[in-house]
Amino acid sequence: MSGELKQLPRPDTCRILEKLLGRAARDLFASASACPPIAPELLPADVPRSPQAGPAHDEDPAEMVARARQLACGNVDQTTLSFLSSRIEGITERYEKDGPDGLWGQTKSLRSMGHTLLAGQQPPSARRELFRITARVSGLLGYMAVNTGAFPLAEAYCAEALELSRAIGDLDTEMWACGTQSFAAYYAGRYGEADARAAAAVGRAPEHPQAIRLLVNGRARALGKLGDRNQAERAIGRALELSDRHDVPPGLTACISFLPYGQARTLANALTARVALQDTGHVLRDAEDLDDLVEKSDSAWSRSLVRLDVATAVLQQRAPDVEHAMALGQQAITLASPLPISSVRQRSRDLYERAAPWRSRPAVREYGEQLRVWGCQLPPAEAG
Repeated sequence: MSGELKQLPRPDTCRILEKLLGRAARDLFASASACPPIAPELLPADVPRSPQAGPAHDEDPAEMVARARQLACGNVDQTTLSFLSSRIEGITERYEKDGPDGLWGQTKSLRSMGHTLLAGQQPPSARRELFRITARVSGLLGYMAVNTGAFPLAEAYCAEALELSRAIGDLDTEMWACGTQSFAAYYAGRYGEADARAAAAVGRAPEHPQAIRLLVNGRARALGKLGDRNQAERAIGRALELSDRHDVPPGLTACISFLPYGQARTLANALTARVALQDTGHVLRDAEDLDDLVEKSDSAWSRSLVRLDVATAVLQQRAPDVEHAMALGQQAITLASPLPISSVRQRSRDLYERAAPWRSRPAVREYGEQLRVWGCQLPPAEAG
């Protein structure tokens, strides 16, 4: 990048780079000026070989064509772009199995590679795709930061994703990044901000498939926390309407995916909104309908979160079933223990606080002890 490279990196480094990027090291480290000029014999037949006399024709046609060729050269080809895109797909597919801690390092490396390549030169089509890829990698890091409770870092990564996606008019990635900003504000307890961010993004493109996530994950859940039943139900209804219009898959799409929300994920988010509104009957009916799809999914986090929502609803009933609620809570912790994320930790603590009137019961004490062992930082008096 500085232009001071005197020789290639060490042979073992060269071999790794060649394997990853599918190009010879000498090409990867060539400067833009190393793009081969066009020999006169390769010029089209109608391009003159020598400049015309006179001040109005003082440029060499061969040099002009060579400069155009140089401008069209770049440090990124389709093989590299395909490789970077496949890495994003791999991260989204493995996220719920490996978790943010397991994928953080390689996602950061991918972002660093995107930044390094963007500092070079590419033709417009390749540069636009590289912007899109780098924006999405930044977005992934923002989502992971939310799951680890690093909210200021999440905001920074999402801001970067928005900057890059807006620069190329990539509305799909822009709306996804806005949804992740709303997601971060929700788990930081800033419910008004979560709703406002999601509402603003939906206003940009109300019919867009990404609006499904913004409506149900962003607006409905935040409005539920704010106690606005009418607006929350309106957001849920609109999300379900868009789901039908865009013919989304019925199953539980990956939580970090850039694809539109599947039907089951939309319904699971609606469940959370209705728990906050204490719409107990609706929650228990919807949970029963969702059970088969959620239990057959690969998402331990989703199975855990749905259990926590149902457990909370069971405590909200007119005749609370404390033992059943605590059993569901213990199952939820067991499911999420291998790969803990902030959403499961927060809702686990919320359930324990909801069970405060029955703190003397053995089932509640056992749940509190499991929560303490799991490291959810209960106050000493409550940790027992």
